[in-house]
Amino acid sequence: MDFSQEEENNNVSLTKFESMLKTNNVLFFDSSEFENIIHHYLNQGKVALAKKAIKLGLQQHPSSVSLKLFKVEIFVFENELGKANSLLNELYILEPSNEEIYIQKANIFSKENKHDEAIDVLKRALSLAEDTADLYSLIGMEYLFLDQFDKARDSFMKCLDSNPEDYASLYNIIYCFDFLDKNSEAIEYLNTYLDKNPYCEVAWHQLGRQYYELKEYEKALNAYDFAIISDDTFVGAYIEKGKVLEKLNLHNEAIENYSITLSLEDPTSFALLRIASCHEKLGNDDLALHYYYKTVHEDPLLDKGWIAITKFCCKQENYEKALHYINKAINIDGENVTYWNYYAKINHKLNFLEEAERGYKQVLELEHYELESWLIRSDLLAELGEAQAAALNLIQAQDFFPENAGIEFRLAGLYFQLLETEKATYHFRNAMRFDAEHIIILEELFPEIYNSKLVKNLLKKKQ
Repeated sequence: MDFSQEEENNNVSLTKFESMLKTNNVLFFDSSEFENIIHHYLNQGKVALAKKAIKLGLQQHPSSVSLKLFKVEIFVFENELGKANSLLNELYILEPSNEEIYIQKANIFSKENKHDEAIDVLKRALSLAEDTADLYSLIGMEYLFLDQFDKARDSFMKCLDSNPEDYASLYNIIYCFDFLDKNSEAIEYLNTYLDKNPYCEVAWHQLGRQYYELKEYEKALNAYDFAIISDDTFVGAYIEKGKVLEKLNLHNEAIENYSITLSLEDPTSFALLRIASCHEKLGNDDLALHYYYKTVHEDPLLDKGWIAITKFCCKQENYEKALHYINKAINIDGENVTYWNYYAKINHKLNFLEEAERGYKQVLELEHYELESWLIRSDLLAELGEAQAAALNLIQAQDFFPENAGIEFRLAGLYFQLLETEKATYHFRNAMRFDAEHIIILEELFPEIYNSKLVKNLLKKKQ
């Protein structure tokens, strides 16, 4: 592998420094060597080694402002903001025109959630800096903290003006447009950028996303095609193109694009899941199941994979397998209402009434208050001989669905079963008043009560 002279020198300095630490022999480094060593360790997240390098560096170069600024950076990282401020004040006296002093001061303000003050300090640094791109990027981030997306976007645009290949700033610009729901403005900006940088795959990819949001799928396809022309190994473009093709019901073409990503990098569970879904829509059930299995094999903790197999098995009416897979999904995300709904319905299909009731109870406890869940849970409790619990469940449902004939007829039947005639009569009359045609509920769920003399007499009185 070829290295530039600078990289070779940095590697030599690093090897020499680590050798010194092992042998305890004190070797001399110039201050720039220490700066490179410290920078390397900080980039690697090796803070302890960075601190050692700073300490040794300052012993050999006690007046180095650059090394002291690294010390400030460590203080800020470790949240020792008082020490950082004190050292910065000393450095400001020595070098009041050093932009890095302002950057670190702004960093402290940002840590203290004083984002306006951080912006003021960074703006003062702009007049001192030769290269302002990084400063505008920092200012943009502070505006993001303040939710001032227009100003943040404008700051990142200035970064991109300075360095058209600053893709982090490009992503941030589009993030601001997205947050402000300005898709058309984002498209206009990206097209202007692409006029000057026609082979920027990132910009084409972002342009495709904007068209996708506006449901302009043909334009989105064209944008993704240009992204792929610019970089035919750009996995994200193939993935997004596949999603558009699915929207256009071109499932075979979508599969082709998702499959390309599998050859470009290690298979991703997302691509495998989409391939499986496309095969299912094409009626290729064996292939669909094959790729669903590959999805969960690739990522056993992907709950979306397990729920996809669950739905597939339900469609095939293979409820025993569906139950196995829905349990897998619930084990990964036990707070997902959709999973518990499937759990309840699958158990109901298998006539596992207690488990089905548990599922609906969990759905309701997760504050998903659909009428169907209340009613089915009540019917299950009644079937399990828990009439009192079934009635209590329906009383709770009335808070969300008042004046509902389905609830009232069920309560009437349950209270007749419990021999609480007064309550039963009250709910029966309510039900008849709300919607008399729903009396079929009483006939289907409580046939003996429906055919009883008491109910027949109540019906005669209504006539």
